[in-house]
Amino acid sequence: MTGKILVSACLMGHAVRYDGNSKPLIHPAIDRWREEGRLVTICPEMSAGMAVPRPPAEIEGGATGEDVLAGTARVMEIAGGDVTAEFLQAAENTLTLAEETGCRYALLIDGSPSCGSGFIYDGSFSGTRQSGRGVTAALLQQAGIEVYSDREIDRLVERLKTAD
Repeated sequence: MTGKILVSACLMGHAVRYDGNSKPLIHPAIDRWREEGRLVTICPEMSAGMAVPRPPAEIEGGATGEDVLAGTARVMEIAGGDVTAEFLQAAENTLTLAEETGCRYALLIDGSPSCGSGFIYDGSFSGTRQSGRGVTAALLQQAGIEVYSDREIDRLVERLKTAD
């Protein structure tokens, strides 16, 4: 075993999403990795003290997590509240946990302004998707952690075969 896998808590069945739900990822690899003790679970937003449920949030103006990290974009709630500081804290908390536990890989829920790695929403709260990473996914990637979306679990399985 060459590395642990950081995983979004909602994918593990925890009801931590903004709407109070989970989004369990059912896959034989999840069961195997759990048995091997490879999974490290976190909800970035909850680690920063955000409530469940909480208002929907998106990165404003078609920007990405990299833009938020660079200080050129904000994460806004649907009613206009600025939650950028919370999302930055969430990303830092997640990176710290990943580093402390030896996670070399991350399996994160796509679409989230924190965890999205293939797509995020464009900030209009209209359901419009765009390519890009959320704040946490961007920070993990910058730190050298390989980030995979829940839709890419088979790619991660294949990657781990060559790493082990």
